[in-house]
Amino acid sequence: MPLVSTTEIERASKTALQAYGAKDWIAASVARAVADAESYGNVICGLYYLESYCLQLATGRVDGVVDPHVSASRPGSILSDAQFGFAQSAFEAALPAAIAAARKNGTASLSVARAHTCTSLGYFTSQLAAEGFLAIGFTNASPVVAPPGGSQKVIGTNPIAMSVPDGQGGLAVHFDFSTSAVALGKITMAKAAGRAIPLGWAVDAQGEPTTDPEAALLGALVSAGGYKGWGFGVLAELLAAGITGSVNSLDVGGLKLPGGAPHGLGQFYFIIDPSTHHAGFADRLARLVDAVALQEGARLPGSNREPIAEVNVPDALWDAVGVLGRGPA
Repeated sequence: MPLVSTTEIERASKTALQAYGAKDWIAASVARAVADAESYGNVICGLYYLESYCLQLATGRVDGVVDPHVSASRPGSILSDAQFGFAQSAFEAALPAAIAAARKNGTASLSVARAHTCTSLGYFTSQLAAEGFLAIGFTNASPVVAPPGGSQKVIGTNPIAMSVPDGQGGLAVHFDFSTSAVALGKITMAKAAGRAIPLGWAVDAQGEPTTDPEAALLGALVSAGGYKGWGFGVLAELLAAGITGSVNSLDVGGLKLPGGAPHGLGQFYFIIDPSTHHAGFADRLARLVDAVALQEGARLPGSNREPIAEVNVPDALWDAVGVLGRGPA
């Protein structure tokens, strides 16, 4: 298993995306996100997603050459229409306008509409926090979660992310998690390994709780915390789809299927200058940080988050990246 620098991962990812038709700045934008995910150990959103990006570029499910269209319907409301391109480039194109709006108004919102899956939502909120803003993000995905008491898939895992600046260019708090009880990948991995899954992860096709991963895949995931998690999932759905003008989770095919209609997903971000209403934010944050620090073994989410410069990449995966860099067969 080779030890590969994140710089090399970014370079190889950009080469592959360009080989499959993405233009230079868009390929660079997506490649940075791939490398960032790997640097924080988020392998699902890193190189493992690169093949899907490339295959969907080849089939036209994602547009790798369209430039996002950025507009402002109101002074604090920025919209980036990805036009069925990548979420990473749509966010990058709108970031200067969103930052300027938040600085001027104290608060702002950024909607990314009609985009490919953004994979790691926290990648985007952390960029806003690096500029000194508290940022909360929401997105939706293909349907895999049933409502409490139901059995039919209605919403996606619908992640929520929040990044809080520490006042020194870093993050004091950072989290990025799905509102489902578990990621779908954990169930597919359990099925492949012949293992049962815990109760509370999923229901079967009749809406009954199950420990059988195969029955779970024919049924649906459930929300984390029951009705509470369901409420947060619905919140993410309404903001990501309704406010941005993007599609409901119900109308998105499997995210990794090579062909089919473009994803057309949305992301919605609240951007808040912590000093907008008073100057005491840093004091309140420090009070919280100190209280947690007094408890051995406890920490705020994301407080020890540090990127690594080199990561171990499975041989087969790294070989596949090299093959992708040569373009379609």
